[in-house]
Order: sequence, then C-alpha cells, then structure tokens
Amino acid sequence: MTRSRRKLITFIGILLVAATVLTFMERRRRAAEQHLGGGGKGKTEIKTSPASPSPPTTSTEATSGTEATSLPDASLAVFFSDTYANDPSVGQGDPNNIDRQLATLLGTARATIDGAFYELESERIADALISAKQRGVKVRLVADSDYEKNPEMQKVLAAGIPVIFDGRSALMHNKFAIIDGATVWTGSFNVTDNCAFRNNNNGLMIRSEELAENYTTEFKEMFVGNSFGARSPSETPHTQVKVGGATIYNYFAPEDDIAPKIVRYLSIAKKSIHFMAFNFTDGTIAEAMIEKKNSGVPVEGVIERRGAERSVMGQLQSAGIAVLKDGNKYVMHHKVIIIDGEWTITGSYNFTGSAATQNDENILIIRDPATAKKFEEEYQRVKKMAEVPA
Repeated sequence: MTRSRRKLITFIGILLVAATVLTFMERRRRAAEQHLGGGGKGKTEIKTSPASPSPPTTSTEATSGTEATSLPDASLAVFFSDTYANDPSVGQGDPNNIDRQLATLLGTARATIDGAFYELESERIADALISAKQRGVKVRLVADSDYEKNPEMQKVLAAGIPVIFDGRSALMHNKFAIIDGATVWTGSFNVTDNCAFRNNNNGLMIRSEELAENYTTEFKEMFVGNSFGARSPSETPHTQVKVGGATIYNYFAPEDDIAPKIVRYLSIAKKSIHFMAFNFTDGTIAEAMIEKKNSGVPVEGVIERRGAERSVMGQLQSAGIAVLKDGNKYVMHHKVIIIDGEWTITGSYNFTGSAATQNDENILIIRDPATAKKFEEEYQRVKKMAEVPA
C-alpha cells in the first residue's frame, strides 16, 4: 500500500469518527430542546444561589449507608429531593434523600421490578437494579433512546437486564417503577444525580395492587407491545383507586387526554390554587386558572426560570396572578398543582402540548388533605427560594 493511500484511509477514518461524534451531539441537543418544549430536562443552568429554606423532615433515621434506614409504613408516602441549599453535597450526604428512598424500595423487591425511566444516570439506582437481578428478581426496563449510551444504562445492559428503548423523537418521559406487582413509585424524579442532588423533585411510593395493575398495563404496552405515544392504547383498568384515606385518579398520556381533566379539577377550586411548573405552555390550563382567579379564588405559582419567558407566565401575570421565577440555581423540576389544600396533581406530566399529544407520561390526581399538606409545604419552600432575587 502506498504512503499516499495510507494517508487517505487515515483521513477518511478521522472524518467518520468526527461525523459520529457530531451526530450524537446533535441528537442530545435536540433531546434537550424537546425537553424544554414538553418533556423533562436537559443540561442545568447555574443561577445565583438564594438563602435556603429548611428541608422537609422524614420518617426515617440517619444512616451512613447507601440506602435509607427504612421505608415508611404508610400506604402512601411522599419524598422530596434535598436541594434547598443549592449545594449538591447536602443531598449527597442526606441519608433520606429521594434517591436513597427509591434504592431502598428496589431493595425490597422479591419477584419483579418493572421500570419506565426517561433516563438512567444514577449509579446508586443502577446498582440497586443490578443487585435485584443478581438475587433472582426479574428486572425489566423501558427508557428513552436518547440516553441509551449513558454509562449507567450501559452498566445495566451489561448485567443482562433487558431494556426497550422508544426509538423516536418524542419522549418516553415516565419515571415510574412497579415492585412485586404491589407497590408503585412515580413522580417528577428522573433517576439521575442532577435530579437527586440539584433539582427540586418529588417521588411517591404507593402500596396498591390496583394502582400497580394500572402501571403494569402501561409498562407492558411499551415493553411487550412496543407501543409508544399516540400508538399506546387507552386501557387503564382502574382510573380511580382508594389507598388508605386517599382517592387517586390515575391517567396516562397521550391516550387519556389529560389536559381537559386538569382543567376540570381546576374548575372545582374554591379556596386556592398553588402550582410549581418546570414547563408551562398549555394555554387552556392557564385560562382555567385565570377563570378561577376572576371568580375570586387566590391563584399563585412558581415557574422554572429557564424558559419562563416562553411560558404562560406573562399571560398569568397580566391577569393578576402572582407568578415567580424559581430560585434554585439549578432546576425546579416539579409538575404540581395543589387545589384547596385537598387535591394534588403530580407526576411526569409537564403542562405543555408535547406532554398532552406526543410524550409517554403519567399523572396522579390525589384527593387527600394529608398528601396536599406535604406538597403545600414543598410549595412554600420553593416559593421562599423564589422570593430571594437571583
């Protein structure tokens, strides 16, 4: 082979590698833009750190291990990421932080774990899933294909855990798991270090075989049927379940047409509406809030700072609704509405058109004053951070 031919082959190889890298970077950029338009979160933005409110108390005791000491005995438990100090080391050192609670729950599995995780970038959760498989638990996952190459996902795949990726531009944006067909974990918490230690997030653990059947049905649509987005059928077996003293309404997007349901529950408000929104561009939900404000119901909320100018914030403020940009120097990732201190709307569902019509999402509408109280306390913590100028 001539020297010039070797040089040409080397040059072509360099071009191919560069093209591969640029293609991967472009896909991640598009995923981040889609995230802002209706899914979850891309890279975080640094903002000036405000004074930090006191973190919530939990029912578990401190431990130096990798998991929480124990899980609450309650049939419905709520957890929040300890991110109020705008210092990731605080959450990393909190033995009861949200990621440790999920890891502990995964550690209780004896037969099955089915997880639909938008992205997997938490070594703690990856290790918990692998540990479960090694002790004989059947572990299956669904994930968004934009994060297939993450090291933690590759680690899980290498351990022999089967993962189905959605393989499309819209998002598989769920963050749920079903343990032993009896317990559900869901909320806004992506299983990433950013969402555990930097971003405001919530997670719910609910012990209910009926609710678990709902989520298992949705999981199988994706894992077995490869049905994502608009191809996903509407076949939730129990849209209303009782869990202790709580009544829970459970829906999935896009098949269950969630936005009109949110509007309907907003229409019953008589005392107050408080919201925390990572991404809020759905004008119909905004108009429902304005209508309640005009009828005399106090309405207020906090919107994630990044992208706030492209949200309904101006529309709401023009109607006299107090809306603040969040004060977390990273990301305020909640998707929560609290109504009359009695109802809580939460899940993976951002208040956007993409969430309504394209992404795979889930939502809980919970009638339970005790649960609403916990989310109201979180709202007040987030609001306090937002009131400090960035």
